[in-house]
Amino acid sequence: MYTRTKYLTAICTGFALAISSLALAQDDAPKRTLFTNVQIFDGVNEERMAGNVLVEGNLIKQVSAAAISAPGATVIDGGGGTLMPGLIDMHSHLSIMEGMLEGRAGFDQMAMGAMTGNVMRSYLDQGFTTTMDLGGNVLGIAKAVNLGRIPGPRIFPSGGFLSQTGGHGDTGRFNDELGATNTLEIAGFAHIVNGRDEIMKAARHNFRAGATQIKIMGGGGVASEFDPLHMVQFTLEEMQAAVQIAEDYGTFVTVHAYHDLSVNRAIDAGVRLIQHNFLVSEKTIRRMKREKIALSLQGWVALVQFGNADEITFFSADQKAKGTAVNKGAAQMIEWARKHDLLIVSGGDMFGANNGPMQAENLTILETVGFTPYEILKTATSNAATVLGWTGEMNPYKYGSLGVIEAGGYADMILVDGNPLADISLLRDYTSNFKVIMKDGMIWKNTL
Repeated sequence: MYTRTKYLTAICTGFALAISSLALAQDDAPKRTLFTNVQIFDGVNEERMAGNVLVEGNLIKQVSAAAISAPGATVIDGGGGTLMPGLIDMHSHLSIMEGMLEGRAGFDQMAMGAMTGNVMRSYLDQGFTTTMDLGGNVLGIAKAVNLGRIPGPRIFPSGGFLSQTGGHGDTGRFNDELGATNTLEIAGFAHIVNGRDEIMKAARHNFRAGATQIKIMGGGGVASEFDPLHMVQFTLEEMQAAVQIAEDYGTFVTVHAYHDLSVNRAIDAGVRLIQHNFLVSEKTIRRMKREKIALSLQGWVALVQFGNADEITFFSADQKAKGTAVNKGAAQMIEWARKHDLLIVSGGDMFGANNGPMQAENLTILETVGFTPYEILKTATSNAATVLGWTGEMNPYKYGSLGVIEAGGYADMILVDGNPLADISLLRDYTSNFKVIMKDGMIWKNTL
């Protein structure tokens, strides 16, 4: 029989359980952050919008010119600063330090990994919340970042470079025996491959380990030992093999290439994104526009660093000469690329203790060759996100949009003290000018 005491006890117990369930529900609810009093650059439109942005969990929940009601949210008053998307670097080498050979001769991979951790924190400090890594041993690191084990930007990894013997990714020694596997190749830095079968196997190997796109070496390079700048690397059939595997996975191939022969062979093969490109003719630029081929600019390296190639201490005389040649062609190529309105993204290709903390220079230097601050910012936000979208189902970050501030976008944002659309140099002094840096809804920096 149900007595009054039992009845009251049951009510109290139920009430306690309800309170407990409510508390658990509140604990499980996604964290919310509300940015107020900000000028929003959404990554797409040139004009900023005065407004407010609500973040829920790791996504942007609401963007509004009107006030947003969000009880219990952490409120950040932006003080009229610019809230903009986190920056995207489309040509990083997170695991390369002072030159391509340091991981062979100077340090083991444990040390290289520890230094890579420092590089990734530096990227976040500079407001780069996403990178496309274009060669090196970062597939496991990208997985660890994605799982939240270590801090770092979102990584779209290529895995080891695909390079022919004697190509830009061959870091062996000149007297290696034919077919020998060099130290860095064993570590996953690159795959030295020749012929369709080897290329297909290496591409599949990278995808199995988490690559989101494939990087091939299509021509001579500056920082490598064996390949003259004028040469073409990989036959058309070999390039097509890499493209075929990438397309089977629903993604794309990007290529290291400088001149007409290598760039046009890559386009013939189906490559969609050209890295460097600094020695091509206007005819090739017109073809790129016609066939919707995107360009990744390494402005600071080409326009400044290679303009002073003699000062690069770890370069040989031949490497310094190659760098100087690239510098001489860079400004003209960029002029043609702007004239024909290519889809341009920004990729620093900057590594090492001296260049690593200077990622913004790859953006600000573009103002010297005619870009407006708005055009510059687009190369590292919405333009970059467009190309990242070509990774399709291989994209580990396909549950929100990148490079923009919009409802449903990933909460990767920077609060800048000032207006970078008027003064792009604000990106340089990130220590002072970046008041808040958020990646995936988590505050990396807040000095307010």
